[in-house]
Formats: sequence, structure tokens, C-alpha cells
Amino acid sequence: MNTALIQRTLHTQAGLAALALRIPVGIIFAAHGAQKLFGWFGGYGLEGTAGWLDSIGLGPGLLMALLAGGAEFFGGLALVVGVLVRPAALSLAFAMLVAIFAVHIDNGLFMSNNGYEFALALFAASVSLMFSGAGAFSVDQRLSR
Repeated sequence: MNTALIQRTLHTQAGLAALALRIPVGIIFAAHGAQKLFGWFGGYGLEGTAGWLDSIGLGPGLLMALLAGGAEFFGGLALVVGVLVRPAALSLAFAMLVAIFAVHIDNGLFMSNNGYEFALALFAASVSLMFSGAGAFSVDQRLSR
């Protein structure tokens, strides 16, 4: 194993700023992933999400629902715990780019019109965590010592 790569992935000096960002953003992502995968919090579950993704041309729907829901749910949990934050943030940023350009871009910026404003904010938070790392009180910080 390449220990230098592992060290670069886990290392963080971001402190409390990253912690303040990753906890709420992680909760939001995990909740949205739970909607897609399990139907929790008023979501449609895997079948409903798969059908909707197929209907907008993101097929195969079941695979796309698993990828999007899995990235959001498990990536969100990773942010909350602070483990493998950089790879999790990368997958979440990618998921938000897909959401922006496949679903929201034609509706303009504002959420009131189903625009991309919220997805853009989550994308920016994910990119920030990808660069900064997990910060204080994280598994990554503990492992990198």
C-alpha cells in the first residue's frame, strides 16, 4: 500500500471550520440518501427513485438510484464521523454536479422554481471539504497521526 497516498488522503489541519461544515452537510446528505434508498423522511425509496431517474433519462434507474443514494447516504455518514472525508466529498461533489446539470439547470438558480441553488451550495461545501479534509474531532485526524 502507498502510505504517502493514505497520509495525504487523511491528513488535515483544518480545525473547527471543517467540523462546523461537515456535520450539518453530512446530515443533509445522509438524509437525502436515506430518502432515495429506504424511503425515509418522505422519500420514494429505491424503486420510486429508480423509476423517476429512468423517466428523466438517467438509466438504468436502479443502478443510478443505488449510486446516488449510496453516495449521499454513506458519504454523508462519512462526513459526520469524519472518516475518509476527501473521497466521500469527491463522490458527493460529483453527485451534485449530476443533479445540477441533469435535473435543475433549466429551472434557473432559485429553489422556489426547483433550481440549482441548493445543489450548488452542497457542491461548494463538498469541494471545500475535499480540499480541507475532515478537520478537528475526526477519525481521519486521529488516523493520520
